[in-house]
Amino acid sequence: MSSAFAQEAQGPTLKISGFGTGALTWTNTDQAEFGRPNQASGARKSPRTGVDSNLGLQADVGVNSWLSLTAQGLVRRDAEDDYGAELAWAFAKAKLNDQFSVRLGRIGLPAFMISDYRNVGYANTFLRPPVEMYSQVPFNSLDGIDATYQHSFGETTVTGQLATGRAEAPIAGGITAKGKKMVGLNLVAEHGPFTARFGRVDAKVSIAGSSSITALLGGLRAAGTGYGFPQLNAMAGQLEANEKKASFTSLGLGMDWNNIVVQTEFAKRKVDAYVNDTTSWYFMGGYRIGKVLPYFIQSKVSIDGFPANVVPTACPAGFPAACTPTMAALRAGAARLPYSGSGQGEQSSTSIGVRWDFYRSLAFKAQIDRVKPAIGSGLLLNPAAGFHRDVTVGAVAVDFVF
Repeated sequence: MSSAFAQEAQGPTLKISGFGTGALTWTNTDQAEFGRPNQASGARKSPRTGVDSNLGLQADVGVNSWLSLTAQGLVRRDAEDDYGAELAWAFAKAKLNDQFSVRLGRIGLPAFMISDYRNVGYANTFLRPPVEMYSQVPFNSLDGIDATYQHSFGETTVTGQLATGRAEAPIAGGITAKGKKMVGLNLVAEHGPFTARFGRVDAKVSIAGSSSITALLGGLRAAGTGYGFPQLNAMAGQLEANEKKASFTSLGLGMDWNNIVVQTEFAKRKVDAYVNDTTSWYFMGGYRIGKVLPYFIQSKVSIDGFPANVVPTACPAGFPAACTPTMAALRAGAARLPYSGSGQGEQSSTSIGVRWDFYRSLAFKAQIDRVKPAIGSGLLLNPAAGFHRDVTVGAVAVDFVF
């Protein structure tokens, strides 16, 4: 009897596994909050559990020798103040041969080097993925299909993944991001302790649900038509995020050699709407001493470009008296657009931390970050008016898998 036939004869198999993090996070200020990407609120001076804590549960069903089903649920704080549950993965996988497989359903979006395990704290050296990099794409998964091919060339293993589909993600503030015609490419080469990765995601992106943005776009078009400023109508069309072209291109390198641990990523985001074009990167280096691994991280996100604010500062002589105040309000509104206009979102962080694998499937971590906004409050949340200064963030966590 062949092994494949024997497995089919035994019937389906079921495996339940899970992961989680219990953490406390705090800062040295009450004038702004620190949170992970897409959280509605974060930590201040009083320690909070919700910033870095989560719980995941995964079920894998082996139907037969070539077909399996996977579902993963995740509980965390994301987009809203309260904990919520989400279906992170739900797909069927067909293993066509030892090198080629296809998945259909909800799968992880291959945007980053650690996309498939970014929420699994135990699988990562750092306490959290650097927010400067991992805030740049709002989607964690896509609903569609992917194909993966893996082949070894001597001692080097190359994996290629191509995914396509659509995605929808809630964003803090009642906004929803949607991606259509998404295509993701993920190429990974592994040679002993070294890993190199290239990734690219293209999509048509829409962002809806913001009353302030809707009002601004309507005001620009009304003023452009009413006062005879065609550049305002053109600006509204440029700012509007309605199935606009977007791309995210990234490179990653990793090494775990002779107790030296290195991981780094570099990425470019481009969006044909009000969302800023950005460059983001981070570098992490650490050294394993037995079960203890101290590490250092430097990370940064900078703005490469954004739509020009062409609203006039004043109206020419002879225009109605209401024209100049209207232009001032529209110009200020455009400058306040989320992720746009004045450098808001630029920041860098310097972090030091330690990981201690103190027991089987358990790891303790402590991390201190010095967050340095470049302009305004950077990526910090809910800042007080005029807030602009560096913030120190502390966190301790216990990661586990089962």
